[in-house]
Amino acid sequence: MFKVKVLTIGKCKEAWLAEALSEYEKRLKSVLSIDWMIAKNDAQLKEWAASEPFLIVLDPKGELLTSEALSEKLMRFWVNQGSRIAFAIGGAEGLPPQIIKQAAYILSLSPLTFTHQITRLILIEQIYRALEIEKGSQYHK
Repeated sequence: MFKVKVLTIGKCKEAWLAEALSEYEKRLKSVLSIDWMIAKNDAQLKEWAASEPFLIVLDPKGELLTSEALSEKLMRFWVNQGSRIAFAIGGAEGLPPQIIKQAAYILSLSPLTFTHQITRLILIEQIYRALEIEKGSQYHK
């Protein structure tokens, strides 16, 4: 089973968003477990990030990939990291430079700016899509 830890700031305040995140968690539960780590501030986020052996940070300046390329990359990361990777999502000011510097990989989901809450949904959907691409399902078509 693959494991993902998502380090982020701020709770999910919108009911519709919590419902959407829950839907993807249900779809993924047979192949992936997600641990949402909600930090109170940047200091706590830095502390948690420092203890992650393989951290992918989400930043608009990171590498832009197609969904197919992301699927290949995530599969490689999971294989090389013992099926466990972590992602970091920044708050309104983005991620602290210290966290970006320690990243094993910097990924951009888009050059557009999203709220940290919407970023969670985009990330989990892309993880789901990546796994569906890997198994050859019709979801990605």
